[in-house]
Amino acid sequence: MRRILGILAMLSALLLAGCATQNRSDTLTATLTAYGSTLRWGDFQSAALFIDPKIRAAHPLSDLDLARYKQVRVTEYDNGSGPVPLDDLDVQQTARISLVNIHTQSERTIVDHQTWHYDEKTKHWWLTSGLPDITRD
Repeated sequence: MRRILGILAMLSALLLAGCATQNRSDTLTATLTAYGSTLRWGDFQSAALFIDPKIRAAHPLSDLDLARYKQVRVTEYDNGSGPVPLDDLDVQQTARISLVNIHTQSERTIVDHQTWHYDEKTKHWWLTSGLPDITRD
């Protein structure tokens, strides 16, 4: 009887761990989809809310940054093959973002290397790499 109870306890623990991992994965998918949609709509100010609050407080968006983001329109956002796990709490994703300068109508594509971290306390994925650098060629 003790053996059966021990096996049941072990199976329950494994099942709970599997549920937590699945929930984390579902949360990541929802977060990345929302972030991609926010960028596609060109709402960089709202996209900044995806940045880890500690990083956002240490490096707030300047007026110059916001002015630069207002000069472009996002025409395409492609997250490629999706996120690649670095460890249990961190993933990396490479996105290609096509931008059109609203003044010159010239289009260019940038590559955005994103790093995301899962905060176990808040059960939330945070962007730790910052917003895309649109000043690079």
